Amino acid sequence: MDTRLTRTTLDLQNPNRIHNAWKTKIHVFIQNASPRAKTDRKTASDSRSVQTSLEVLLSEKAGQSAFRDFLKSEFCEENLDFWLACQEFKTLDGLDERQERASHIYEEFICSDSPSQVNLDFYTKDAIRQNLQQPAPSCFVEAQKNIYGLMENGALPRFVQSDYCKGLSKCTSKRWANREALRRKSS
Repeated sequence: MDTRLTRTTLDLQNPNRIHNAWKTKIHVFIQNASPRAKTDRKTASDSRSVQTSLEVLLSEKAGQSAFRDFLKSEFCEENLDFWLACQEFKTLDGLDERQERASHIYEEFICSDSPSQVNLDFYTKDAIRQNLQQPAPSCFVEAQKNIYGLMENGALPRFVQSDYCKGLSKCTSKRWANREALRRKSS
């Protein structure tokens, strides 16, 4: 078995490794494609870790900050702002609170004359508009998935190769080194 497939890790210092891992997995899939082929568990979990790299990045404050700075440099930080607003919206309990926040999100990110309009198709915008009177916590889920996909497939690969990501890697390495030093002192 190809060892590159079983040892794939998210290495932000070497974006070519991520690219090569995906290229290899796609090649293997095409060569071995059969409708009932069993998937090697280790390979499946490795591809999941590469796929969720945006999720990992957004789960850390430092990652969010570096990614936001990068998106600002590309004039598309509204995508992250919208995604974060949707995350917050899902946690709201009261209908009045959801109506107010849904209206604000719609005005800021979705309507055609909004200051930070995100790139959504007509049908998704229309579905949200129709749900504004009684917005459920899932009101923006489809739009959020679309914007997440744009960030994951468009901005993330460029971010991984940028100086913003290199700065994040250095910051993260220092933080882990400091934690390790503190752990050693307390032992």
